[in-house]
Amino acid sequence: MFKVVTRRGGAAVYLVVLALTIFHFMLQLIKILNRCHRFPGFVYQQAGFGLKEQKKNLFRQRWHHPTAVGKRRSCMIGRSSLRSRKDWLVTLSNLGVLASVGLALQVLQAQNQQKPEIGELDKQKAPQAFPAKSTYSPYAGRNYPTRPYFGDTHLHTSFSMDAGAFGARLGPRDAYRFARGEEVTASSGQPVKLSRPLDFLVVADHSDNMGFFPDLFAGKAELLAHPMGRKWYDMLKTGKGAEAAMEIIVAFSQGTFPKEIMSFPGTRSYRGAWQETIAAAEHFNEPGRFTAFIGYEWTSNTGGNNLHRNIVFRDGGDRAKLVEPYTVYPPYGSDNPVNLWKWMDAYETKTGGNVLAIPHNGNLSNGRMFPMIEAFGKKIDREYAEQRAKWERLYETTQTKGDGETHPFLSPNDEFADFERWDKGNLDLSVAKEKDMLPYEYMREALKNGLKLEHQLGVNPYKFGLVSGSDAHTGLAAMEEDNFFGKTTPQEPSPERMLATFIKNAKTGATIMDWEVSASGFAAVWAAENTREAIWDAMQRRETYSTTGTRMLVRFFGGWDFQKSDAESRNPAVAGYAKGVPMGGDLNKAPAGKAPTFLLAALRDPIGANLDRIQIVKGWLDAKGVLHEKVYDVAWGGDRKPSADGKLPPVGNTVDVANATWTNTIGAPELITTWRDPSFSAAERAFYYARVIEIPTPRWTAYDAKRFGVKPLPGTRMTITERAYTSPIWYTPGN
Repeated sequence: MFKVVTRRGGAAVYLVVLALTIFHFMLQLIKILNRCHRFPGFVYQQAGFGLKEQKKNLFRQRWHHPTAVGKRRSCMIGRSSLRSRKDWLVTLSNLGVLASVGLALQVLQAQNQQKPEIGELDKQKAPQAFPAKSTYSPYAGRNYPTRPYFGDTHLHTSFSMDAGAFGARLGPRDAYRFARGEEVTASSGQPVKLSRPLDFLVVADHSDNMGFFPDLFAGKAELLAHPMGRKWYDMLKTGKGAEAAMEIIVAFSQGTFPKEIMSFPGTRSYRGAWQETIAAAEHFNEPGRFTAFIGYEWTSNTGGNNLHRNIVFRDGGDRAKLVEPYTVYPPYGSDNPVNLWKWMDAYETKTGGNVLAIPHNGNLSNGRMFPMIEAFGKKIDREYAEQRAKWERLYETTQTKGDGETHPFLSPNDEFADFERWDKGNLDLSVAKEKDMLPYEYMREALKNGLKLEHQLGVNPYKFGLVSGSDAHTGLAAMEEDNFFGKTTPQEPSPERMLATFIKNAKTGATIMDWEVSASGFAAVWAAENTREAIWDAMQRRETYSTTGTRMLVRFFGGWDFQKSDAESRNPAVAGYAKGVPMGGDLNKAPAGKAPTFLLAALRDPIGANLDRIQIVKGWLDAKGVLHEKVYDVAWGGDRKPSADGKLPPVGNTVDVANATWTNTIGAPELITTWRDPSFSAAERAFYYARVIEIPTPRWTAYDAKRFGVKPLPGTRMTITERAYTSPIWYTPGN
């Protein structure tokens, strides 16, 4: 502990200094007097500089010095003798000193009787000893994130076996160049550039068969010696790359991919591809301007049920090069996520680095992404919950293969639930979707089920924040509706893409058309700066939100004491961080008589559409163990008023589909409010997240129809309501 003098001690010191000042003033007068009589020894000794003699005189109660002898001369001031005045002044000086010192000692004694003058410097006493100085600038000393960074956490290049077979020729270096804002030439030969650079990118090529396609495309002898290798090579060279890609995907999903030609970790082709992936990220990473993450996609897809995870390294190449990606095929890997988490733990132990996993949008897992009872033949227990909560801090809510927030079957009272749905089957459509699969593959239901598992196991395995990734297989993170370059190379802009078939399974009869592919999405991260470390750390603490491609700004804070006045500031984050927790945070044990309050703010994309509304989605587990959800409209644009049943009228629609235009004459450019939960129970576990909806705008299909003069197929969606989902804030009752 530091020791400090209190303010009472400072006052006492001041009195002592005052006494010495008076003494010094009298001394100067006597010096002047003494110069007239030339008795310097008398003055300096009598003034106390002859300390030993002075002490003797004090004890003897003598008021002159015995050695003051010598010849005295007369010096007149007025009519009085200067000698007599000099003696009087000397005496007065001594009396003044003694009186002042005595007064100071009395004050010190009185204060010492009240409280000690020395104390420990702690959080309570420090402001008293060192009072804070107010600063004029409201931004000085600010230590919280001030802007979101937008990026793509899931992009494939030609290094992925399926992307390459589909026709992608852009590698990791091209992907980073494009994301940084450079113009590149797409694999289809078209020039392409983003409207604005991204802030970060994760190149996440598939873990399995990394490096296979470049060798196949080059016609390596060892691949062409195998019948399947020769077949796929011939298909590529005769313009049937998309068909070859689907065969490769199905073979991998169904476990029939020939191991003789597979690119395994440790092989020359695999090692070369991984080292180039690292080198590309290192080359284009520029702290403060652009973050190039090292990563890959672990590709568990047994039976066509998608359980992929995107692995994101916090570290640079010095650590990442010490390992190779964890794969699915034995003996080098496993399709069980539990074994992936063990690999992640081993990586951190070996290198001292950090890594996290982001599960793929679960809508193609056919009910396997969020298990409640068992997974891979093992019961869901506390250990499973702890490991999943530790390693999977985020979830990919939306991407090109559809939106994963919720489903109309699960949320029948949510008017915005039917959004960009892919619900026909698993990844290769080999197994058709059934309704009883849906609760275990959508985000909102997983958040609710996580509350139940936490009640049963003591740990919530589905306590994740939200992000988005494109999952584009083109090397292009081009997810803007008017600049959408598709999911695969055959889906890059052309007059045919809106009419073409993407996937069709003859066995199940399920079909997905190209027009059903979504131009989505981006991850938004509230980080202190644009570096690998800062963005990764923000991901780890879940201070993130997911968008469908828009770059709107969203703030979301939860606490117990937010007031209406907090929403009247141009900088709501000041109150947000001071009074509560940001998105991804926790509220625990409600104060007596209080309900959670929330501070929400949204600002439209600078070149995008106005905002329709902000909603809060609440999920909770009641005392009987029953799960519930409710959507609240908390702020909206225009002069609309909710009806008697609480439903807010639609914002309207200004889209001119034929010309692919809209106007910002409805909605609002920004929304901000505070909200208090009107049905809160302190004994019930709950979560809250914000959903921000834009006004309707043209979908990418409308731009294609206008630019290419193509008539859309019946049922083609031509408008879209872009949106953002924040990471939740959880409430946990006290013991």
